[in-house]
Amino acid sequence: MTDLLNLWPLGMAYLIINAIGFLLMGWDKNQARSRSRRIPEKWFFILAFLGGALGAWLGMQIFRHKTRHTTFVLGIPLLLVWNVLVMYVLGQHLSL
Repeated sequence: MTDLLNLWPLGMAYLIINAIGFLLMGWDKNQARSRSRRIPEKWFFILAFLGGALGAWLGMQIFRHKTRHTTFVLGIPLLLVWNVLVMYVLGQHLSL
């Protein structure tokens, strides 16, 4: 039980950053449709690198946004693998 309590903040941070990535992908799609001010692409990659790759990827799929950009089609899944590796290492370290 204490192992789960140690990992709880990490899990909550992961959920929050992925929710932000997902919502920003949807917001940017809406902005693109209305030809309004957009989110710079580098911010999606920064967010994905910091743990939000799953949310960004889900947002790409659900909102059909950035799916023609090779950098996103390849980069976001690679960052998702990076996120899984980092979470695994952090989980191992925190559960000791």
